[in-house]
Amino acid sequence: MLKKLLIWVARVGAALSLLLAGLALYVHADGLPRFQRAMPARHVEVTPERVARGRKLASLLCVGCHLNTATGQLTGKVMGDLPPEFGRIVSKNITRSATHGIATWTDGELAYLLRTGIRRDGRYVPPYMIKLPHASDEDIDAIIAFLHSDDPMVAAAPVDPPGVTEPSFLVEALAHTVMRPLPYPERVIVAPASTDHVAQGRYLVYSLDCYSCHSADFKSVDIMNPPDSKGFLGGGNQLLDLKGEPIYSANLTPDDATGIGRWSEADFAKTMRYGIRPNGAALRHPMEPMPDLNEQEVSAIYAYLRTVPKLHNAVARGVQPEIHDDPGKLAYSRYGCASCHGDTGIGIADLRPANRDYPNDPELLHWILDAPTVKPGTRMPAWRGIVAEADYPALLGYVRKLSAAADTPLANR
Repeated sequence: MLKKLLIWVARVGAALSLLLAGLALYVHADGLPRFQRAMPARHVEVTPERVARGRKLASLLCVGCHLNTATGQLTGKVMGDLPPEFGRIVSKNITRSATHGIATWTDGELAYLLRTGIRRDGRYVPPYMIKLPHASDEDIDAIIAFLHSDDPMVAAAPVDPPGVTEPSFLVEALAHTVMRPLPYPERVIVAPASTDHVAQGRYLVYSLDCYSCHSADFKSVDIMNPPDSKGFLGGGNQLLDLKGEPIYSANLTPDDATGIGRWSEADFAKTMRYGIRPNGAALRHPMEPMPDLNEQEVSAIYAYLRTVPKLHNAVARGVQPEIHDDPGKLAYSRYGCASCHGDTGIGIADLRPANRDYPNDPELLHWILDAPTVKPGTRMPAWRGIVAEADYPALLGYVRKLSAAADTPLANR
């Protein structure tokens, strides 16, 4: 009897092994799955107001992944700050190129992708692309209007991204099982009135996807019901900096000891808009300053964060070493310049043109202190009143040094 039982167990085990092997082969051969799609009929009227709003939203949601520093456009790049378990992920060209970009996509196809994560060919794009189930219909239309606009970032650029996406087997397997497309909304979504401070802040935290990074773990994020995410806004999620080294998201709950409970609204605004925390430490990639958010929006986010449940979660922030032998490098580090420009001057923003575009120090200083005045729509904050006057010479010298050193063709990262 025991012998027969052992034989039966062995046969069942062999059958299960064959079944799993077959499933693995199917997943690998199929790659990312396809789904049925019902593209909505949608026509977006491109207006200056929508384009301006769309550019702002794209700067906050799309530019970090799609901006290629070699082209200065949204032509795609290798997403080197994603976990290596995802495989090699290369973002797409989303310019108005008919051959390489999205010029032939309909408004309905773009809206469906942004909402659900399903491309017009039915392929599912896993969570390395941000989905927008909570964004208002008007904000979705604004993004589409921007993508159709004459803005230089999306001007037709018939170039291929630097390589192809090679998702890992893990991503392919999860996309066939637990990672599912999001539902397309059945009704119109309207953003709350700006007069409802807390509701507007909640809307921004949800629609800008803040909770995904600032909750406990990407794997336990509940996109459709963000507060159900494990460790909602309590931080501790492992991310990667520009060097590919681990960095952990901050606790944004109003806990006095480990969150932002003791931060004033001014502290929070300075951190969000300039990247300088109340203790003087600079933000580090992937968190960047968000000068695109106006004071009212930052105030609303702060008001909402004061209402979320406190989580006592001390996040290891690491120590940023100070460089004492080079005052320019020290200033560059202190003001968080590397968060956008990298240690070498080439990060998500590029310092290579600095010496060419601003040939004398007064012009370069004017750019650093008042960038939005010099170039409306730039993501560069105005640093007037933030950078100490005594640091001007050293910082200018170091920026020029990086511009000269980096002004050679380098592989885009």
